[in-house]
Formats: sequence, structure tokens, C-alpha cells
Amino acid sequence: MSSALLIAVGFAGLLGGAELLVRGGTGLALRLGIAPIVVGVTVVALGTSLPELAVGIDAARQDSAGLAVGNIVGTNLVNLLLILGLSAAIAPIALDARTLRLDLPLMAGAALLLLAVALDGTFGRVDGVVLVLFGVGYTLAILYVSRRESAAVRAEYDAGLAPADRPGTRGRPWRDLLSLAVGIAIIVVGATLLVDGAVDAARSFGVSDAVIGLTVIAIGTSAPELVTTIVSTVRGNRDIALGNLLGSSVYNIAIILGITILAAPDVVQVPDEVLGGDLLLMVAVALACIPVFVSGRRISRVEGGLFVAAYAGYLTWLLVAQT
Repeated sequence: MSSALLIAVGFAGLLGGAELLVRGGTGLALRLGIAPIVVGVTVVALGTSLPELAVGIDAARQDSAGLAVGNIVGTNLVNLLLILGLSAAIAPIALDARTLRLDLPLMAGAALLLLAVALDGTFGRVDGVVLVLFGVGYTLAILYVSRRESAAVRAEYDAGLAPADRPGTRGRPWRDLLSLAVGIAIIVVGATLLVDGAVDAARSFGVSDAVIGLTVIAIGTSAPELVTTIVSTVRGNRDIALGNLLGSSVYNIAIILGITILAAPDVVQVPDEVLGGDLLLMVAVALACIPVFVSGRRISRVEGGLFVAAYAGYLTWLLVAQT
């Protein structure tokens, strides 16, 4: 199968899988009385992070886990700058109190934790356990806060959805679960085909492996988040879109990288260029999100455009510096 065909089939799979994922996640949230942002932060975020996990495990088995580190850093930059920026550019994103008080600080905390455990230039078993425990704690915190939400808050989330998205009392929950499962499966297959095709195409043009890891693979494995967020935005489910991005950013660092470290046969070396540049930029972006989110409790179209421009500048610098 040619590179172009792999890319085309991969994108088609991502589009179909993302639609199923959003429908299943939204329906399940309403049936169980859970706020859609909680499903976005947990189930949908984990599902769209599966391509990163697949890349990480495969790299660890091939004793190339350093590639996974670059992929995680690059993916989070794509999530926070490119995808979040595009979503805000389409329509301003309003932020609720819980996002500002819980999701945002924990996302920034995950970035700082990654920097702290990476400072010695290696990731060991203890580092992997610490990261995974942070991810588990994050999930429990989200679920705990959700259970304490008042009926009025949940009604507010309910009212924000289009009538066509409300499953009502009829129908069976297993259909939503099936939609979630099938959507996740299609996304994983689509992402694999997309990355394979993109890597083949990049190498045919003589692009270095370092650039492939931080750009093609990072963007390719972020495609589920991109498509899911755009679909959620167009369908009006902004809570799932925002929750998916923040949740994926935490899970990429905590769960995905943590499992990758634990699956590696030896300690994982942190590439010098990643530790001295890309990782610091990722932490800076995560911290910069705090004043942007807090000011006005929304992300405006202008701020979204600036995020996209910042990623374009980073990508240009990366291509010029490392090719």
C-alpha cells in the first residue's frame, strides 16, 4: 500500500472513529448523569491517547524508548497549541470553575512533574511508578469532584447539548459502550496507518528521524485528539472537546509515558535536545495556559490564533534547526 493511500485511509478511520467516540461518550455521560467534561477527561482522553501508548510500547520493545519521550513532548505541544488553538479559533471556549480549579492546575502539575523526573537525564522504574500514580490520582480526583456536583450543575451541562444529542430514557447503555469501543478501535487502526504512511513519505524526502519523531509522529498520534476536538466543537459538545485535550495532556505524561518507562528493558535516556529545548517549551506552554485561561474565564478567537501561530513558529524552528 502506497504512502498516500495509507495516509488517506488513516484519516478516514480517524474521522469515523472520532464521530463514534464523541457520540458514545456524550450518550454515556447523559445516561449515567455524569458531566460530559468528565467523560472527555477520562474515557475519551484515554481512548485518544492509545496511539501514543502503542508508539511508546513498540519503541520500548525496540530499545528506542527515547523516541517515545520526544513523541509525548511533541504531542502535548500539538494538543495545547495547535488543536486547542484551532478549536478556540473556530469558536471561543468558555471555561467553568472546575476546569480552572482542578483540570488546569493538574495539567500544569503533570508538566512540572515530568520536568522534575527528567532533570537527571534518565527515567527509571521509580519515575515510571510515580508518573502512573499521578495519572491514577488525577482520574480519582476528577471522578470524586464529579460525584459531588449538584444536580443544577449537571442540568447545566445537559442543557448545553443539542436536542439531537440527548438519548433520553429510551435505548440501551450498551449501545453507547459499543460506540465508544468501536470508535477507539477504529482510531487506533487509523492512527497506525496514518503514522506509517507519513513516516514512509517523510523518509522518502530525506527528513531526519529526529524531525519525524517530533513532527510527523507527534502530529500523527495527535490526529485522534484533533479530529475528536473538531467534531466535538462542530457538534457543540465543547465540554468533551476541552476535557479531551486537558485529559490527554495529563494521560500522555502520566499514564502513557509511565507505562512506556515500566515496559522498557532498561532505564530510558532522555534525548539532550528534548531535555534542553522541547521539554522546557512544553512546560512553559502548560504554565502559560494558566493566565490565558483565567483571564476572562475563556479562550478567545484571538488567543486561539496566537496559539496556532506559536506552534507554526515552533515547527518552523524545528525544521530549520534539525534538518
